[in-house]
Amino acid sequence: MKAGFIGLGQIGLPMAQRLAAGFEVVAYDVRPEVSVDGATRASGLADFAECDVVCLMVRDDAQVNEVADGLLEVLAPGSVIVVHSTIHVSTAAALAQRAGAVGVLDAPVSGGFMGAADGTLAIMVGGDKAAYSTAKPVLKQMGTLVMHLGEIGSGTKAKLARNLLHFISFAAVTEAQRVAEASGIDLVKLGQIVRHSDAVTGGPGAIMHRDRTGPLAEDDFWHGVFAHVWALGDKDLTLAMELAASEGVDTPLAKLAHQILPIGLGLEEAHE
Repeated sequence: MKAGFIGLGQIGLPMAQRLAAGFEVVAYDVRPEVSVDGATRASGLADFAECDVVCLMVRDDAQVNEVADGLLEVLAPGSVIVVHSTIHVSTAAALAQRAGAVGVLDAPVSGGFMGAADGTLAIMVGGDKAAYSTAKPVLKQMGTLVMHLGEIGSGTKAKLARNLLHFISFAAVTEAQRVAEASGIDLVKLGQIVRHSDAVTGGPGAIMHRDRTGPLAEDDFWHGVFAHVWALGDKDLTLAMELAASEGVDTPLAKLAHQILPIGLGLEEAHE
């Protein structure tokens, strides 16, 4: 199998480097000084004509469309374009529609530079099963969790949901830091504590085991588990908000979390 990789940025370059350790690779970036050890440097899209799978890690929807449309002019039927860039769901669907006999997968990644460098990325894949079957060996070379989630666009939907959690959590971090700082706590040490405990408990993902949202019946296994989660959350959020108020720090995220967490956990009766 011959693979191609286009877009050798902060995450794309280490991904391509991992790929070149197991496959014959053709690589390209607009910056001529960037190269992949063990890969052939492409001079243009025509050099990808013999590739079975071509991975794209470019900047945005416009670049994905530009590069993919150029590839569609040279790739053979049955080959696959894999879009790792985080783009609009509609962009992936429209590309798949016009690709004809060339397969298209949307396959954004999670794990950052570190995961790309050591090959431990989570890769979320949407698209035709036949195209996924073709591309799977390539994807497995770059990630330890490669998951086919459904039709085209499914990978992007999962990535957006994952990053929604990511950046809302970052906002919560900034709120917690303000409370800690006002209380005289060393923020660097607090960060070490958070990273250590999240590595043990799993962080926010520790509660992500249900296969659907909505209210929980009282005889549901998860009702007892989440009732315990909420009991701790109710107590600790209340104590944290009291501390924040005593230090003159506003905590809008904590207040909102206290209102909506029991509903999100499926504990309608707790909210009431």
